Amino acid sequence: MRILLVEDDTAQLEPLQTALSQAGHIVDGLENGAIAQWAITQRDYDLLILDWMLPEISGLDLCRQYRQAGKTAPVLMLTAKDTTGEKVTGLDAGADDYLVKPTDLFELLARVRALGRRSPVWQGEELQLADLKLHISTLIVERGETTVELSTREFQLLEYLMRHPYQVLSRDQIEQALWEWGSEPESNATTALVRRVRQRLQLLDAADWLETIYGMGYRLNPDQKK
Repeated sequence: MRILLVEDDTAQLEPLQTALSQAGHIVDGLENGAIAQWAITQRDYDLLILDWMLPEISGLDLCRQYRQAGKTAPVLMLTAKDTTGEKVTGLDAGADDYLVKPTDLFELLARVRALGRRSPVWQGEELQLADLKLHISTLIVERGETTVELSTREFQLLEYLMRHPYQVLSRDQIEQALWEWGSEPESNATTALVRRVRQRLQLLDAADWLETIYGMGYRLNPDQKK
């Protein structure tokens, strides 16, 4: 998933961002509410993790504005505010979950997985498209009796494609979805990554699911095997 993590304390932001990245997610970590407000207008996120107390615009106001804009991705409020009234306020502002600091990383990752499963394409702990199964906790893709282990970046691309099946995704869309702010890919990085994922799918007799649409981009199309 692509996650927007907004936390003004760098001592907390950096380990959270690292843990989420190591779990296979693409994470944009920001420290300022106003910048986060702008980022939300520039990119689509699968999950927002918002600290309540942020410079310029609070996480609570960000959450309200996000919902008022009609955005539907889950929001996890991560804050030191721990009274019942504050929890009610956060949830009523549009948050889907509420976690009080100090944060246990294992619990945070479990809640992120739980919120990610709200997508209708998730089946339990796996993402499934036709008979192709992607296991989020192990970075393994499975078809029939065959399993293949993916690298983190390969997993991220296949997850993104499986979340948008049958759609032609441009190179720019893929790069925006997979690379964090300030880490622009090299010119041939996407082509090389698609080639590696296609090689993994080849081991599952599904290489032709990943189509190259000349001049437009790429599409994951399981109907090719019908």
